[in-house]
Amino acid sequence: MRSPVFDDVDLSSLRKGYYGASAMPTEVLHEIRERLPDLQLWNFYGQTEMAPLASALGPEEQRDHAGAAGRPAINVETTILDETDTPVPHGTVGEIAHRGPHLMLGYLDDPVRTAEAFRGGWFHSGDLGYYDEFGLLHVVDRKKDMIISGGENIYPAEVEAVLRTHPGVADVAVVGVPHPKWVETPMAVVVPAPGDEVTADALLAHCREHLAGYKKPSAVVFVDELPRNAGGKVLKRRLREEHAQPA
Repeated sequence: MRSPVFDDVDLSSLRKGYYGASAMPTEVLHEIRERLPDLQLWNFYGQTEMAPLASALGPEEQRDHAGAAGRPAINVETTILDETDTPVPHGTVGEIAHRGPHLMLGYLDDPVRTAEAFRGGWFHSGDLGYYDEFGLLHVVDRKKDMIISGGENIYPAEVEAVLRTHPGVADVAVVGVPHPKWVETPMAVVVPAPGDEVTADALLAHCREHLAGYKKPSAVVFVDELPRNAGGKVLKRRLREEHAQPA
């Protein structure tokens, strides 16, 4: 959609679209519906270990539940567990865990990691999420990406979603970097929109309007592009390494 020829190409034959691999910003989903109104979307969520599908959100629920990961796929059971591996009630964030017949048997030649992943009879995905009142799964963030600042849990995806609503932001990733007082603090790594001279102060003010104070990034760094792997996922570990010093 960012291609300069997007509006000049006839895409009316497109009927089905699938997205996954990482959380799709709801702002992007809204734009897709506006610019490709005949496109039927499916959200597929899972892991390679699930070969790979765990849940799906069909086109009939895309408008009212944009961003949700949907309902468990056939033959899949999905639950949300707390730190003691106990199931939590709907609306409570915890670790997403699965079981089902197409789940892998284990990690090759790694019995320790396999035992840790399958403790309690569930495969622990490493993702954080919750079920809403409609029985739909929502993925909040990767457990390893969660930022704990001054004892408060901060989910980078929530901060990123707010920053994406600013017209001066083309792409963004929020990572936790060391802080002498809070132990860890969120930093926003931003790709500015083409031709926009957005400032760090403007983005921080935008965050203050829409987020609790402790969730606001402590700093904003501007880059030309975000590093990604072959699957399109942002390499947050690289960002943490590259931008830890400015904090």
